[in-house]
Amino acid sequence: MVGSAARDREDRWSDIDLAFSVGPGRRPEDVADDWTGHLYADHHAVAHVDVWSGAALYRVFLLQNTLQVDLSFWPAEAFSPVGGPFRLLFGDAGPAVPATPRDTGALLGTTWLYALHARSSIARGRALQALHMLNGMRDQLVVLACVRAGLPADQGRGVDDLPADLRRRLTSTVARRLDAPELTRSFRELADLLVEEAAIADPGAAAVLAPVVTEMVRSAEDEPTEEG
Repeated sequence: MVGSAARDREDRWSDIDLAFSVGPGRRPEDVADDWTGHLYADHHAVAHVDVWSGAALYRVFLLQNTLQVDLSFWPAEAFSPVGGPFRLLFGDAGPAVPATPRDTGALLGTTWLYALHARSSIARGRALQALHMLNGMRDQLVVLACVRAGLPADQGRGVDDLPADLRRRLTSTVARRLDAPELTRSFRELADLLVEEAAIADPGAAAVLAPVVTEMVRSAEDEPTEEG
């Protein structure tokens, strides 16, 4: 058992998360297909999607009653606790494998890439694209902040547990209208957070990055132009 139930934190909105060790001579996808038949025939599954992580296949089911069921299938030699909660119900598992540390440099890089495209979208008057890029910036900043705080970083799982002041600042960055002044305000506040997170992660790189980010915000405040 993995996920919230393995931590005794499940509630009415929790998924069912089960991991299986696949016996010798069987492929994860073959065992998953067997279970898929049961989920559709006996438990009213209406759709599923596959996600591979290394040698493990995660098959995620949507049931008719809106319940999500996540079943993962692992070759026996790879069946171990990997980074998250894990409660062995029966059988054997290998030793725990620590989670791979997140690459904060790559996260910062993705954030300034979003910033570049937010700047050009605002300057070109492409409001919906700008909103998309601003949201991408915020998502990356949430991951950076959660990693720094030792909180779950994926899918916003830890964002509501960040310090209250940071949560208020993240909330303030949400654009409430699609006009250029409001999008630019959102961009400016996100840019400030980007520089602050960079200063924590890599002060040397932040000193170089900060004036460039400031210029991005300044140039976004110019009059919107035709796309070029």
